[in-house]
Parts: sequence; structure tokens; C-alpha cells
Amino acid sequence: MHTNDPSLKSFIAVSPESHFPIQNLPFGIFSTVADPVPRVGVAIGDFVLDLAALEDADLLDVPSEIFRSGSLNAFVALGHATWRATRDTISQLLRHDNPVLRDNPALRAEALLPQEQATMHLPMQIAGYTDFYSSKEHATNVGCMFRDPANALLPNWLHIPIGYNGRASSVVVSGTALHRPKGQLKLPESDNPVFGPCRKLDFELETGFLIGQPNALGEAIDINVADQHIFGMVLLNDWSARDLQQWEYVPLGPFNSKSFGTSISAWVVTMEALEPFRVASPEQQPAPLPYLQQQTDNGYDIALEVTLKTADSSAENILCKTNFKAMYWTMAQQLAHHTVSGCNTQVGDLMGSGTISGSTPDAYGSLLELTWNGQKPITLVDGTQRTFIQDGDEINMTGWCQGDGYRIGFGCVTGKILPAKG
Repeated sequence: MHTNDPSLKSFIAVSPESHFPIQNLPFGIFSTVADPVPRVGVAIGDFVLDLAALEDADLLDVPSEIFRSGSLNAFVALGHATWRATRDTISQLLRHDNPVLRDNPALRAEALLPQEQATMHLPMQIAGYTDFYSSKEHATNVGCMFRDPANALLPNWLHIPIGYNGRASSVVVSGTALHRPKGQLKLPESDNPVFGPCRKLDFELETGFLIGQPNALGEAIDINVADQHIFGMVLLNDWSARDLQQWEYVPLGPFNSKSFGTSISAWVVTMEALEPFRVASPEQQPAPLPYLQQQTDNGYDIALEVTLKTADSSAENILCKTNFKAMYWTMAQQLAHHTVSGCNTQVGDLMGSGTISGSTPDAYGSLLELTWNGQKPITLVDGTQRTFIQDGDEINMTGWCQGDGYRIGFGCVTGKILPAKG
């Protein structure tokens, strides 16, 4: 039975709404109070499966020190065949009709730990970070706001996946609080900039993919094999200081407005788990150049949602709902374009999708669009309003693929904004 088979069942009870059925098995790094060493785990229902414990019991064919190295990088570097074989073995061990783990209470107690007892860590050491700008709806909205609505897209946008190199050092795991950034702001009523805390702090709803198989310097990755270089996907919030960005981005693009923090989800969902949800991406006109032309469907049907909680209320305010399948440029095209110059990638490189926006206002993936740069405030359930993020606000993003009676989910990526330091 294939690991994606909808009829596959685990001996661990998993609700249909859970993000982590046996068909998913995402990888992450966790620790516990009892064992504070960060190590590799797999999510199954409400539990974390400790892979180091399984290897100590001679149930996996990977050196146990790989699973205790504090990140997924060493495991991922073993290659695609090892990822697949390990996931297949884990799937077999978790099956409802396999007694090896099911009927071994001592091993279950050691290897299956409640997620609520686990502290999650950054899943991979991020070697480099690139953020793209691949939603046609988002790019059009931004162009309408800040340029000519009749020519919202710049001439190159329909020909190349636009991107910029971000800051890998400030990529953080879900749950990490960030301080409001400071920088230069150019106020409309002034001829000169001022220095101070960001006044237009925003989220950007994105996904990211992590490189599992690198390419050598000077060797481009062919679009037809690009998916073989991707280990898996995460949810990503590319926090954005809109007022800092508006002042600094001409002529070379974002800098301080983006480098203060990028949040990713703790669990990495493998491309194998996502395979049943592969779909066609939007038609591209004009047709891209040959090196960007796709022979297969490279979109993915991933439902996405963003909520906000204020410091004074536990109420969840739904800000937007959209879907990853609307993205104009695909991950395969992004990776092919990123490397066509001969740029080498490394295990652990993170590539952000860019803000994911749909065609309707409730599907816009940023407050910049949802409030149209502050002109249309959002009223929250407690009666207060937001144009941009205030101190104490917590942004939560979640996403999942809906199967027949099960979900392949990412969990969430959450972050709270603290006041600026100093």
C-alpha cells in the first residue's frame, strides 16, 4: 500500500481535521524537558515520533547521530532515496496492523511523545534565503496602489519570476516573537526622512520550499527535474515594514524593511506527501522562454488562512482565506530561474513564494492589500480597527490540502509583535 493511500490507517487515533495523518508524516526538530537535546521527529496526530529512539531500537537505517544533529540538514543531505526509504519505513511502523511499535509499550513510551510536551526548533539551518514575487493578483494590487493602475505590472513581470536575496540569519521558527523594527521613514508632509519605529508593519502570507539536493556552481537546474531538488514545504510569514520599504526599495529593492524577521512553520511537509494535490497552475501569457516552460502540472491545491489576535482578546479574527494554486509562477519555475545563471544552491536554502493573494478582497495575503494601504480599516470582533499590525498583535497562518476524509497540513506559523527596542 502506497504511503499516500487514503485508506491507510495508523494505530494512533487521528481525527479527520488533524493536519498530521499517516499520509503526511512531516519532519521537524523538537526537544522536551526530559531530553533537551534537539532531535528529528515526525508528526503523527497529536504526537511526535522520535526518530533517534527508533534508530536506537534498530528500526531505521540511518545513523542515530544524524537524528541528534539539531537540524534536518544532515538527514536531508543523505539524498532523495534516503528520505523516501525513511518515510516508507515510518509509515509501515505506524500502520494499524503492524505490531512492531503498536505492541511494544516500552518503545512507544520512549518514541511517541505528546506534541504539547515538545518544544519545536527551526527545522533546518537556513543556508540562504530568497523571496519571490509570484502572485499576479498581489503584484497587480501593489502596482495599482503605487503606480499606474493601467500598467500595474512592470514589463518584466510576465516573463521572469521576480525575486530578491533576503537575510537567512533572521529566519525564525513559529512562535518566536519579533520586535517592531526601526529605520528611516519618509513621511508625506516632509521633504526629509525621519528615524523611528515602523508605523506600517504588515504580514505576508507565503509558503516556502527547502532545498534538499544542491546543484554545483555553474550548473543550472532543469525545470523538468526541479521538484527532485526540493525536500519539502513550509508556511512562511515574510514580515514587512511597509513604510521603511517604500523609502528604501528604489533602486535596489527591500533591505531593512524585510531583514528583521521571517517566520516559518516548524514542520516540513515532504513533496511526496503533497503529490496527490498537484494541480495545473494558471495559464501563462505570453508563453515563458523555453527554460521556464513546464511539461507537468506544478501547482498545488493548498488552502490557506490568516488570523489575528490582539493583546486584549483571545478572539481569532479571520483576515483572509486563499489558495496556493492561484500562484502564477511555480516553485519549479522559481528554482529553474534562480539557477539558470549558474547560481549554486545548498541543502537548507529557503525559497519564499512571495505574497499569495487571490482575486477577491477577502483573499488578499497582506494588510497592505486588505486595507488598501490603510485607506479601508478592518473592524475586528471586539470593535477595534486595524490598518496595520499593532504591538501585542499575534498573526497566525495555517494551511492544508484536503483529501478524502483526511488532511495534509502544515500546522501553523505564529508570531507576536513586541514593541520596538530602545
